Amino acid sequence: MNKTDNNKNSQVSIRNANMTDLTAILNIEQLGFTTEEAGTEFQYIERLKKLKETFLVAVINDQVIGFIVGPVVQEDKIADWMYEEIREQDIVGGNQMVLTIAVDPAFQGFHIGSQLLDALYIKAKTKNRETIALTCLEKNISFYEKNGYKNIGQSFSNHAGEIWYDLIKKIG
Repeated sequence: MNKTDNNKNSQVSIRNANMTDLTAILNIEQLGFTTEEAGTEFQYIERLKKLKETFLVAVINDQVIGFIVGPVVQEDKIADWMYEEIREQDIVGGNQMVLTIAVDPAFQGFHIGSQLLDALYIKAKTKNRETIALTCLEKNISFYEKNGYKNIGQSFSNHAGEIWYDLIKKIG
């Protein structure tokens, strides 16, 4: 029996991430992204320190199985600098970015990613954010569209040498 069989009927909880989650977060990051795409340990430590309100983890039976993280900025689309530089998060209104959303492959197909997107949406709405924005590869566009995001075309991002697409969801 694998992890999925043991846990597929267990309750998923979503909470703010903390430093004790770092190892699990890095493991999920490495499973889900190429070396060029993946964030570094240093970047995740900075995100855990500076993005406390917008760094969420999905947990089943005390095991981190997925996460979502991103800053709040005035810009309305993801820009490559956001992956490298985390600014202070004292913005009123603004836009919620999603730098990364990832789910352990053993738990994919159980709507964990959708639950993480929904949880971040609720947080953003309570803080009067205007939109949530992210970039994704072409193969993932339909997942985000099913979650209410609109594809607005190819991104200016060239992160990891890939072709990315900008997706935005209005909050309201």
